[in-house]
Amino acid sequence: MTAGDQDREPIAFDPSDPELARCPQRRYAALHAEGSSHRLALAGSPVISRYEDALWALRHPEVFSSELDIQLALGTERPMIPQQIDPPRQTRFRKILDPLFSRKRMLEIEPDLRSHAAALIDGFVGAGSCEFNRAFAIPYPCITFLRLMGLPREDLDLFLEMKDGIIRPPTPAGDLEAAALHRAQAGKRIYAYFETAIEARRSDPRDDVISDLLRANINEEPLTHNEMLDICFLFLLGGLDTVTATLGCSMLYLAGNPQQRRKLVASPGLIPEAVEELLRWETPVTGVPRLIKRNVRLGGVEFSEGDLVLILLGAANVDEAEFPEAARVDFERERKRHLAFGSGPHRCLGSHLARLELRVALEELHRRIPDYGVEPGKSPLVSPGIREVTYLPLVWDEGGRAAPGN
Repeated sequence: MTAGDQDREPIAFDPSDPELARCPQRRYAALHAEGSSHRLALAGSPVISRYEDALWALRHPEVFSSELDIQLALGTERPMIPQQIDPPRQTRFRKILDPLFSRKRMLEIEPDLRSHAAALIDGFVGAGSCEFNRAFAIPYPCITFLRLMGLPREDLDLFLEMKDGIIRPPTPAGDLEAAALHRAQAGKRIYAYFETAIEARRSDPRDDVISDLLRANINEEPLTHNEMLDICFLFLLGGLDTVTATLGCSMLYLAGNPQQRRKLVASPGLIPEAVEELLRWETPVTGVPRLIKRNVRLGGVEFSEGDLVLILLGAANVDEAEFPEAARVDFERERKRHLAFGSGPHRCLGSHLARLELRVALEELHRRIPDYGVEPGKSPLVSPGIREVTYLPLVWDEGGRAAPGN
């Protein structure tokens, strides 16, 4: 990064571009080659794309704050907890929430998770094909989320409808007003649902996360009703979308790279490392917004108090300065300090659960269906923003091998 970048006309970067969603890595590399001065195409906000700069920003919420004055854009009436509040208040919530999703506690659910994955695969393995998003990527983590929260499985379609109403509102592209209105309506439904669920647990506590929230306290004070609502709102969005998106991106990559897939089939012990490398390479949550709290110079660029910036996690994860040969997907890569889960105080609360879900899914899928490919003549669809593969038609023969033409 050079001082000259500061004087250069900012280069427009549009994260809503469908072409970017399908294969963003080339555009990320171009951002790095073009210099450090980039702005969002619509909002005009600056973009942080280098790994070192992104890491610093994520670890300094006193400068790059998560307390954005844009909550209503996501259909919320208050900040989501703990993601949209900063330390020291945020730290108090993390102390009670982190143990609920600790590595040890998540490993306890692995047998049930593996059984759940196997049952889903049983439902389509003999057919020789499936639309992967609907057959596996959606129900697999979503049913796990419902189990942890203690919510009825039959409400899954309702949850997906509400979640998509926030993340992917069915409104005309570019109509921000219509999207905000739809999100607000979806948000009201989410609040209403959890109002009922929390009240039900007050009289009938169980072994689930909602009951844990009712038992929790900060400085010997129980959580308020609104605090529990704001936590549940975040859990719904995170628990029902990001693992689905990561699974779809990972399977699309493996379907198109059979030599990489064969490595996992031959050496299942490599799968945990593959999970990390695919998180780095695909990075479904492409970026996170932050609000500048005071003037700061970072990477040769001046950021002004009040600026809204996008920390582009996907671009940081293919920065050659941190990841040599960043464009090469290497399951045995030594340096895997990716930022797919963020970093610092706001690092993803559910990262241990996500890693477990991804590992178990890839193990079970490649044990049962070692060879597969995208159905000839069909084109997968990838949504912008959070990169979910909304349509992924896979085919294989009855023996779990890829169908002819793959």
